[in-house]
Amino acid sequence: MNISELNEGMTDVSVEAEVVSVGEVKEINKYGNTLKVANVEIKDDSGSIKLTLWNENIDKVKEGDKIKIEKGYVRSFQGELQLTLGKNGTLEVL
Repeated sequence: MNISELNEGMTDVSVEAEVVSVGEVKEINKYGNTLKVANVEIKDDSGSIKLTLWNENIDKVKEGDKIKIEKGYVRSFQGELQLTLGKNGTLEVL
């Protein structure tokens, strides 16, 4: 699937893309746990989207990596589309 085809509310999304940039890692407290979160911009030939990564997934990627996302979902946050892995999603560096 191409990034340009992604729309809010889509689930079970699979996409291959290149990591353009890795944003600042932030720590948040949720349910009594400290979690790390970062936004990563990814692109393919059709466009780009922000990918929200949590905890150990942040350390897997760096700028220029080709990655494959499976079982992700698309949501809108602050008026911007974002791709998120969720509990069932996977990230693979190719």
